Amino acid sequence: MKKVVQDLTSGGIDWQREKWQSGLGSKFIHQGEKNAAKYADEVIVLSKGVQDYFKETYGRETHFIPNGVNRPEVRKAKLIRDNFGLEKDSYILFLGRLVPEKGIRYLVEAFKNVKTDKKLVIAGGSSDTDSFMEKLKELAKGDDRILFTGFVQGAMLDELYSNAYIYTLPSDLEGMPLSLLEAMSYGNCCLVSDIPECAEVVEDKALIFKKSDVEDLQEKLQDACDHPEMVMKMKNQATDFIYNNQKYNCSNCIHIVLDCCLCYLVLLCIA
Repeated sequence: MKKVVQDLTSGGIDWQREKWQSGLGSKFIHQGEKNAAKYADEVIVLSKGVQDYFKETYGRETHFIPNGVNRPEVRKAKLIRDNFGLEKDSYILFLGRLVPEKGIRYLVEAFKNVKTDKKLVIAGGSSDTDSFMEKLKELAKGDDRILFTGFVQGAMLDELYSNAYIYTLPSDLEGMPLSLLEAMSYGNCCLVSDIPECAEVVEDKALIFKKSDVEDLQEKLQDACDHPEMVMKMKNQATDFIYNNQKYNCSNCIHIVLDCCLCYLVLLCIA
C-alpha cells in the first residue's frame, strides 16, 4: 500500500534543537528521521535545505512543497497602542517561539548597542523553555526599549506584523519559516540570518547578516535605523515578491500537495 508521508522534521532538523539534547529525545527523533528516509514511499519537505540534507545524508529523493501564505488584512495600530504603547514604525519585531535556536540572545545583545529610540518587541511564548525566557529577560534588563509581550494571536498578531519598522529572524536553525513569509506578506522589511532556509526565501528582497554574529547583526540593525529610505524600499517590494512568487502562494501550494496525493492514489488503484 502506498503511503504519502510528510517529513515531520521539515520545520528544521528537529533532533538538532537544543531542547532535545539532554536525555534520549534527540536520539529518538533522529531514528524516526532515518526510518522515514528508509521506509516511507514518499517524503515531502518544506525547504530546499532539508531536501538537500535528505539527499546528501540518505541519498533520498524528496518532494519540495514549501509553506504558502494568503494576502492578509493590514491593520492600523490600535490594540498594540492601547496595550504596549506602540505606534507604526516605532519598533523592531521578533515574533516566534522563545527557544535558543531562534537566535534571540544575539538579537538582544546586538540591539542593546544600537543607537535608536525604537523599541525591540519580542513576541511569543516560551515553548517549554521557561528558564531560557528568564535568561533573555535578565539579558535585556536595564534597557527599557526591550519589550516582551508574551504569546499573541488574532488581531494583536496582525497589528504587530502590520506596523513593524523591521521584522527580524536571527535563527541558527530553521526549516521553512512561516513567520518570515507572513512578515513579508504584510509588507515588512526583514532582517534575517544567512542560513539557507532564510536566505532562499528572501533572496535579495531583505537584509541579511552572518549567522550567530552579534557584531554584524548590530551593524545591520543600526544601518536600518539610520536609513529609513532603504527600509521603505524593502517594504515596498516585499508583498509583491511573495505573491508574485508562485511557490509561496497558498492556493498553489495546496494544489501541488493534492496533485502529489492524487498521483499516488491512482497508483494504489492500479496496483
